[in-house]
Amino acid sequence: MSTASEHAGEAALSICEALLLALKDRALLPEHEILGVLRDAAATHENAVGTELETERHRAVADLINAIIAGGNSVRRL
Repeated sequence: MSTASEHAGEAALSICEALLLALKDRALLPEHEILGVLRDAAATHENAVGTELETERHRAVADLINAIIAGGNSVRRL
């Protein structure tokens, strides 16, 4: 069963992806800088500290961001 928090997370991801695509489409940020933003975000979560549960959640977020990078979802590689 989905929670309000999960819906908020999915909405935030969709909005961020749309913003990154718009920045690239309008040539405001080149692809390598968009990838840098994504890598920085993943690294932040990879290096986060906290309880075991918090660390597990951060790791899951980092894994998701790294999957987006690997899949090219937010960059539309040509």
